[in-house]
Amino acid sequence: MDIKEVLKAFNEMEAGGLFTRYAIGGAVGALFYLEPTDTFDVDIFISLSPVPGRLLIDISPVTNYLIDKGGVLEKEHVRIFGWPVQILAASEGLLGEALNEAQNKDIEGTFTRVFSAEHLAAIALKTGRAKDKARLLQFLEAAALDRKKFHDIIDRHGLKEAWKKFENQFLNDRP
Repeated sequence: MDIKEVLKAFNEMEAGGLFTRYAIGGAVGALFYLEPTDTFDVDIFISLSPVPGRLLIDISPVTNYLIDKGGVLEKEHVRIFGWPVQILAASEGLLGEALNEAQNKDIEGTFTRVFSAEHLAAIALKTGRAKDKARLLQFLEAAALDRKKFHDIIDRHGLKEAWKKFENQFLNDRP
């Protein structure tokens, strides 16, 4: 499984105008800042403009491109070059900001973008599943976050209350 081939396909689609920007998020994105953990897929967030007169964003041109390259649909993923890829639209709010501020990375000569550690942590806080809380704890224990930037993000996106709950549950030394 070669992630570089997946990234090359997304670079081609971006250059061809199928979407305006992409970045890696989720557990694979966290690998750029934390020790490796098990993950099933790679989450790639894209910015798409809605078609006038339509309420929903259509990602089928992206999935069709990957299918034409040999990809196979598997539930909510497209398996391409051995990787199950989940394609997620991100244009507004926390995800849109994370996409716009994603950091440029080089993977063995292949360009990509990755959500910042602070955005990944804020998304984990917002999502709130057990695995997301564990990832947020990993970010904190690894001192991988710029705390001011992280708190600015959670303040901007209305996550102060979620942070207080998280602190009480995991960071306070109370029974």
